Amino acid sequence: MAKASTENHAVKETGAVRVYGILRDEILKMQLAPGTPLDENGLAERFNLSRSPIREALVRLSGDGLVQILPNRSTVVTPMDYQRMPEFLDALDLLQRVTTRLAALHRTPADLALIRETQKAYEKAIAASIKSGDSLGMIDKNYDFHMAVAKAGRNVYFADLYRRLLDEGRRMLHLHFEYEALSTELSVDKMAGGHADIVSAIEAGDADRAEEYAHLHAVQFRGRFMQFLNRNLTASVPLNIQSTTSEPVASQT
Repeated sequence: MAKASTENHAVKETGAVRVYGILRDEILKMQLAPGTPLDENGLAERFNLSRSPIREALVRLSGDGLVQILPNRSTVVTPMDYQRMPEFLDALDLLQRVTTRLAALHRTPADLALIRETQKAYEKAIAASIKSGDSLGMIDKNYDFHMAVAKAGRNVYFADLYRRLLDEGRRMLHLHFEYEALSTELSVDKMAGGHADIVSAIEAGDADRAEEYAHLHAVQFRGRFMQFLNRNLTASVPLNIQSTTSEPVASQT
């Protein structure tokens, strides 16, 4: 009986992990739009699983801030309130500045090694994303880099608040990459330059410069994301509208 119980647990755990991974990717890529209902029965049928691993996956996604479990126990993909984006970007700017400043003041050699490691991983992920068109690897490595910086600041409260904003901003980063990918000048240096400046300031222990670079990084992200929101992808499409009649239209005087 113990062996059977262990096997059943392993199957359930594997199913929950698989469902979590697939739904997470679909949410981050916006294939599941903000506000989309997630029905446990429908998901159980889709993945050919019982409702238990589905529920486990949804709870984990809720912890990531990607879904909301409502009081009536229904679940939806976390909505994106575009009207509140300026507030979000202001908060991101402030916390990015303070965590980066503290990192410059308190980082240890081990912290610096991890920051450099996550920066290199981010650059590799950008190159892979540019090649494949899939932004998920880049998003994860961006998160790892900024959290390495935040942890080096030695303030768990700021780090936890910053983590929440980074989690909430994952889909924004995907939209940002989709917009950037439209440019013929997209490159690793362009996407990773802000991080490189931050690393150099933290290495030098220059808190003022670290905060300034963190602020500039946030401002650049704000500008590019607002450009995405205001984009008009059809403006450059030429229209050649012709009359559907075979006879020329006579001018009227």
